[in-house]
Amino acid sequence: MRNLNFAAVLALAMFTGPAFSQDATPASAAGANIPIQEVIVTATKRQENLEDVPLSVSVTSQETLERAQIRDLIDLQSVVPSLKVSQYNAIGQTDFIIRGFGNGSGNDGIESSVGVFVDGVYRSRSSSALDDLPEVDHIEVLRGPQSTLFGKNVSAGAINIVTAKPQFTFGTSDELTVGNYHDAVGRVSVTGPLSDTVAFRLSGNIDSREGYLTNTTTGDDVNNRHRYSMRGDLLWNASDTVSLRVIGDYNDIRETCCGVVSLLNGPATQFIGAPAPYGLGKPVSDPATKFDNDIVFNTDPTNHIIGKGLSAQLDWNVDFATLTSITAYRNEANRSIQDVDFTGADLANKDQPDSFGTFTQEIRLASGGDGRLNWLIGGFYEEETLHTGVDTRYGTDIRAYADGLSGPSSAIPGQSNLYTLEYLQSLVTPSIVPGATYFQPGQGISDFYRMYTRSYSIFGQLDYKLTERLTLTGGLAYLDDHKRAVSDVVLDDPFSSLNLLDVPQLPYLGIPANAFAPLAPLQFFYGNTANHAPVNFPNASESGILNGSKATPTAKLAYDFGPVNAYLNFSKGWKAGAYNLSSDSRPPDANGVGRTAGPESVTLYEAGLKGRFSGGYLNLAIFYQSIDGFQVNDYTGTGYALVNAGKESVRGAELDALFRPINWLSLTGSATYLDPRYDSFLDAPCVSYDTVRCPVNPSTGLMPNFRDLSGTHPAGIPTWSASASATFSHNFGTGLGSYLRAEYDWQSKVQLSETTPPNVSTFGQEGLNASVGLTSVRQHLEFMLWARNLTDYRTILAAFPTVAQTGSYSGFPNEPRTYGATIRLRF
Repeated sequence: MRNLNFAAVLALAMFTGPAFSQDATPASAAGANIPIQEVIVTATKRQENLEDVPLSVSVTSQETLERAQIRDLIDLQSVVPSLKVSQYNAIGQTDFIIRGFGNGSGNDGIESSVGVFVDGVYRSRSSSALDDLPEVDHIEVLRGPQSTLFGKNVSAGAINIVTAKPQFTFGTSDELTVGNYHDAVGRVSVTGPLSDTVAFRLSGNIDSREGYLTNTTTGDDVNNRHRYSMRGDLLWNASDTVSLRVIGDYNDIRETCCGVVSLLNGPATQFIGAPAPYGLGKPVSDPATKFDNDIVFNTDPTNHIIGKGLSAQLDWNVDFATLTSITAYRNEANRSIQDVDFTGADLANKDQPDSFGTFTQEIRLASGGDGRLNWLIGGFYEEETLHTGVDTRYGTDIRAYADGLSGPSSAIPGQSNLYTLEYLQSLVTPSIVPGATYFQPGQGISDFYRMYTRSYSIFGQLDYKLTERLTLTGGLAYLDDHKRAVSDVVLDDPFSSLNLLDVPQLPYLGIPANAFAPLAPLQFFYGNTANHAPVNFPNASESGILNGSKATPTAKLAYDFGPVNAYLNFSKGWKAGAYNLSSDSRPPDANGVGRTAGPESVTLYEAGLKGRFSGGYLNLAIFYQSIDGFQVNDYTGTGYALVNAGKESVRGAELDALFRPINWLSLTGSATYLDPRYDSFLDAPCVSYDTVRCPVNPSTGLMPNFRDLSGTHPAGIPTWSASASATFSHNFGTGLGSYLRAEYDWQSKVQLSETTPPNVSTFGQEGLNASVGLTSVRQHLEFMLWARNLTDYRTILAAFPTVAQTGSYSGFPNEPRTYGATIRLRF
């Protein structure tokens, strides 16, 4: 089956390209090519034909979103193979990746390298872009750095969501969807005039579904959906030259997410599952049944996100140009409570709240007319205040777990080495109580941070037609970023605070001070720092301030050959430095890794062809893209190791196309080839499975901090990815029409994470989606049956080291087959 599916992708790859308009076209003779409607995009901050834009852009229409049951940006990747979206153990922990580049998940101090914009408003955190999509006109995915025209954090690319505007004719759109797992979605949208100059659009959405995973410990379902949102949109055409659009939105997400399965159970996890007296006798996940839709948590993971925003866009057409101003404020509160050990034992749980408020202002002036010279100048400003943190506490089973991992004592029969250490210490220090000092319920660590960000950019771009066919484009942006952060970290785990190389009580008893150094792996927090404790900042040597600025140029040359447009693109991108706001945050003089990361600087060289022919189009891009100082944010099991890779680069090619050979058949899809490598990465975090580059020091029980990954293939970036679709349409001639759509998405196998061994974390992806529908005249009424992942293909989307269980690894499974029926009514 897999070989047949792959062959289908190759057969359709020459007709690939997910972005096009499928408006109804007049019937024509069988075999005649059908004209394709132009696709208008705003990728260059002005409306242009997609085929004329000298950029690699993928556009997904509203019709494709509806017929493919794409509800949010996670679903969007099934039709845009250069885009990868991965969700981790909480709703807000999501990565957006374009051409293999992207970061920012799970660590609020690190902003994404892929910017998300909704009606021109920047969404600064990935969690603020994860609600169900509103009523969309189209979605643009811009590949490669976009720092010249987009205000911030687009060093890898941008996702530009353009919603449907209010209309001056009354209309409604109602939708009801039901499916398996008790899926129920309701959407309502109303638009119309309030006067001759004012129009409105009001919309609401409810999305509810039971989870497709079952927590066998609690009996509850996990990975469910409970979302609702409201949106109001007001358009005022004050005159022929002035318009104002004001948008307010509110969304609420309350979901039990996200389920984790075991990929490999090491000795620590095996001890949890072993029956007493050999272990804790608690249930653990079985790697052999990771796709049975069962998980093992002692408590259910909960998430609650509330987001709200208000924006106003003013457009003023003067004689020579158009002035645009976009002002916005967004506020979001997010809280997740997780069982972080992912077993049936009560070892540790975390409470992770965060909130932020973001103000943005963009203003730009763009020339009008169709002359030889076109220009655009503008500026962008952002202020954000962030509060974030994690409170991690030990549970009731932690002491028995630590005793078991410490090994049996040779000095005190029937006791553990951990108990022996406490006993020896108690002989000198009475406050230390054997069996009751270390690893007690309620102990742990409280990680809390505040960060203020102020950013601005000034940008401009000039297009000059050297001839009627040859256009030269030049652009320049100056970006400036200021961050001020404060940490408030309190370590309440006395064992992690202990220096096992110099236990002060032992020399008084004639015992070597480092006799218990082998217990170092039990120091889950700050065990590899000299002071065995957090160092809060600002302090005498750390100001808590990061400042950075950069000028990013772009130059493009485009030639119109008639049926084919060719272009050359040179662009620079930049993303500011970042703070590590997690338990692995370390000052520079501790071990040189973890506190901050320097900026990312991106360079792109791209050549492309955009060909339009009767019945379709074909776009090809070949590129070389490199990032100096790529901000690597690897999860280590207790926190995030934030470091800069010296240089990461990728050579690749992308193909987008559409072909409609006859009036009842449309073929679409896309394909991406990537050849990435770490050109230089000397300071990659060490991992326990890489015993060659990370040998354990027998005297300390610790690994080195770093390993050299220079010359290796970065994890998580598939070499090949592709999607393809075929849509068959038929008009019955009685006012009824029908369609059948099939869509296939595939990517080659790749090691998912650099902190997990390749033999347990190498997976590919594939999915077959389909829909069949009936429509009335002019599509006032539509009934559709749909299915996603029709073949029930199972894979792992992301992998990581299991928390506090050295040698064990866990992962996030993909969704199983979902299916249902949708009815839409439009007037």
